[in-house]
Amino acid sequence: MVPGELWAKLRRTTPARIALGRVGHALPLGEVLDFQLAHARARDAVHAALDSAALAAELEPLPVLHVESDAPDRATYLRRPDLGRQLSVRSAAMLAEAGGRCDVVFVIGDGLSATGVQAGAARLVRACVEELGGLTIGPVVIARAARVALGDPVGEALGARVSVMIIGERPGLSVHDSLGIYMTYAPQTGRTDAARNCISNIHGAGGLSPQEAARTLGWLLREALRRALSGVSLKDDQTPTLPFEGQGPA
Repeated sequence: MVPGELWAKLRRTTPARIALGRVGHALPLGEVLDFQLAHARARDAVHAALDSAALAAELEPLPVLHVESDAPDRATYLRRPDLGRQLSVRSAAMLAEAGGRCDVVFVIGDGLSATGVQAGAARLVRACVEELGGLTIGPVVIARAARVALGDPVGEALGARVSVMIIGERPGLSVHDSLGIYMTYAPQTGRTDAARNCISNIHGAGGLSPQEAARTLGWLLREALRRALSGVSLKDDQTPTLPFEGQGPA
């Protein structure tokens, strides 16, 4: 195999920017423009505002609550991650009044890619709810200017045994609309990342599908309830299902 064919074969196996070629001492114009487009999409995803009303409409007929973190605007949110981990005074009071008990509460946070949340969060929540049949599901909470840990005070206030944060992941130059799921057993303010299980890279361009992510969450969540723990003490050791399991040779 000649080098050019080898690089072409490798490029088909990865979204990484390899073997881009050159024109003189520079990259080809098409590759430069492609990079600039990917960079612009990543920046837009970070700075975009989530349309909470449109997302709530997609989630109907599931009940929805709206909350916000202590970050007053997007610029502050990006500079002060700590403010994105705690509820605003108004939101904390509203959740305290709502109260209740449930097995699972879903929190949808804009995170660092409101673009990804807008595009895929509702579909992901529906897939997860379907996978968790038999468990009581609390209202879906849409959180503005949210970091992962905001799911802890939300779950605590709503009396959830498990909180599931669905959040926009930090965009890169190959994917700008990816979602992550962070599951925490016995959520309460002050829990660390060691208490969470993460399912990441959920998106339509070669990542996990909503159904695949929901199946993984379903297994982890039921195990969390059975063992009364989550995080580093809970490993995803479910047996993978092979595409042709139980079938004879084709």
